Amino acid sequence: MRRNRTKVSCALALVLALGGSLTGCGGDGGGGSGGKVSLRFTWWGNPDRAARTDKVVKLFEQRHPDIDIATSFAGFDTYKAKLATQAAGGDAPDVMQLDYRQINQYATSGILLDLGEHPQLRTSDIDKGLLATGVVDGKRYALPVARGTETMAYDATLWRKAGVPAPTPDWTWDDWAGAMRRLSASKATGGRAGGTDPGQSEDVFEIWLRSRGKSLYTKDGGLGFTADDLTRYWEWCTKLRKEGAVVPAEQTTQMDGTVENTPLGRLKSVSDFNWDAPSSGFAPIVGEGLKLAPMPVGEDGTPGQYFKPSMFFGASAKTAHPRQAAQFIDFLLNDKEAGAILGATRGIPANDAIRQDVLPKLEGFDQVVSTYQKQFEGKLKDPPPAPPKGDASLQSTFSRDYDQVSYERMSPREAAENYVTEAKAELRR
Repeated sequence: MRRNRTKVSCALALVLALGGSLTGCGGDGGGGSGGKVSLRFTWWGNPDRAARTDKVVKLFEQRHPDIDIATSFAGFDTYKAKLATQAAGGDAPDVMQLDYRQINQYATSGILLDLGEHPQLRTSDIDKGLLATGVVDGKRYALPVARGTETMAYDATLWRKAGVPAPTPDWTWDDWAGAMRRLSASKATGGRAGGTDPGQSEDVFEIWLRSRGKSLYTKDGGLGFTADDLTRYWEWCTKLRKEGAVVPAEQTTQMDGTVENTPLGRLKSVSDFNWDAPSSGFAPIVGEGLKLAPMPVGEDGTPGQYFKPSMFFGASAKTAHPRQAAQFIDFLLNDKEAGAILGATRGIPANDAIRQDVLPKLEGFDQVVSTYQKQFEGKLKDPPPAPPKGDASLQSTFSRDYDQVSYERMSPREAAENYVTEAKAELRR
């Protein structure tokens, strides 16, 4: 869903203000105390992911007493801005968690280490379709940690009280829009909108495009859609927003990349499009009624969603200890004891062997995600290649331009043409 709704300068100011609290103790990427190697490892996530990651780091240090791992984490938006600042300053952490949309940009900018030069990194058990997404220009710059897929998280209790038929695997975008209208009109939902306005999300737009036989980007890195396509999408979203079927602009512009600050997380809507694993954050808010529904399909039944690497691990091209960085990444991805501790906190493992060990032991919402994903086995197309350099900034541009639409400062057509013009210029850089 929405990644960054603030201007870059504001995000960087926030990072600088919070920098001290986001940096783990010890280690500067050089030698540690007593001759130990010290590595910095950073990621985004929630407290559950942090607790499990901390256990795994301690296990690695126990097995490798000559290596210290200094860790830090933050929410996605803050993490993304901080990492961009570090990378631009030549101070990227030794090992880092990466988003799908960062791979190409960081690889082509010389920020990432070529992991293919480190044979100790085992990849034979990692899903081949997912593995290919970390390759740029024939070199392996990142390894997928886990897989996820988009979902509609919803309050099934309110859905049922409103008398709206439950979502089905073959429901269409028109079916979804009809459900949003009925939910928002029902007294049973207590004045909540049916869902979050999807107009601000490039992720949802991509799935909408794929369900219509199009794509966000072409194989050569150009736009895979036209201003007409984006106009149609934003006109559709605008109609739903004006009808009150989805939340108003005041709600979507408060989103900051955290589950808690979505309309569903603030109990202002009955549903929200999100990725499956992060949707666990809705559980303590929504309660036992929380369910996951498949994304709507095209009118001809074409699914738009796909199994996407939920995130990657990569290493800095400037790390003073590439061998140890690769050793640590291998441990995170391939060690069975580490896999058991991490479970599905970063998504269902991309490593087939680890996944088979982990799935029967999953509990709580991890089991919900596993069950949700099983219905798509063998039914979804391979993920598209990692987005081209420039996409990371275009995500913010996409949200910014739709803000102009939702506040009625620009028409969907004007905003769409503005976005396409800016996107083409960005992709040519």
